[in-house]
Amino acid sequence: MIKFSLKILSSSFFTIFLLINSLYASETADPLKVKWSFKGLTGKFDRASLQRGYQVYKEVCSSCHSMKYLSYRNLGQKGGPEFSLAEVKAIAASYEIDDGPNSEGDMFTRPGRPSDHFKNPYPNDKASIAANGGAYPPDMSVLVKARPGGANYIYSVLMGYEEKPVDLILDEGVYYNKYMDGNKIKMMSPLSDDLIEYTDGTNATQAQMAKDVTTFLTWAAEPHLEARHRTGTKVIIYLIILATLVYFSMKKIWSRVDAEK
Repeated sequence: MIKFSLKILSSSFFTIFLLINSLYASETADPLKVKWSFKGLTGKFDRASLQRGYQVYKEVCSSCHSMKYLSYRNLGQKGGPEFSLAEVKAIAASYEIDDGPNSEGDMFTRPGRPSDHFKNPYPNDKASIAANGGAYPPDMSVLVKARPGGANYIYSVLMGYEEKPVDLILDEGVYYNKYMDGNKIKMMSPLSDDLIEYTDGTNATQAQMAKDVTTFLTWAAEPHLEARHRTGTKVIIYLIILATLVYFSMKKIWSRVDAEK
């Protein structure tokens, strides 16, 4: 009876040990803290980084992820990547857009125009889920604002792929990422060193591509960020001037009151 009890006790301790190890292994790490040019009261987007970020999205991310709230003309707007009009037209024209019906009632394809929305890689949601092993690839238009941690979180996930702990079991098609909830993600690491060749000659390391595409996604989610920062700065300056004027006006008024006593 005593031996039986000891076996049960030993087995219980072993089970608890495994559970603790499993929980420890699946702890989600805090997002990396990155120094972003667009943070702070006077923060601005790095134009070169935005343009490189669009290249990463186009050549890597756009095969699975849509950006349905963006139009090609947005790529040329002030405060964004600021591609020239000719570049925007060339980018749009590189896509075949479904359109119609024509005068004969038929659908047709045509070269894209700046006014067109970014082309969706799939015809519908079911097709996107089927093509990605049952996982729905989220639209990236406002992804940064939709995730706690924002830009730091997106960057961290892109950099967070590692070999899984030996005691962690993953299903087929699931990958270990220390910054994802539960450390599991149904997307293989999308970035690796020299995956693309930047048109501006920048060295395309994994970290550089992750930072550039995160910058681009932040702009996509907050296209008026710079204008908002400028307005905020002007308001603060106005309030400081107003407060100074009120202070000296009140000081002058009270000095007269004190003089009359």
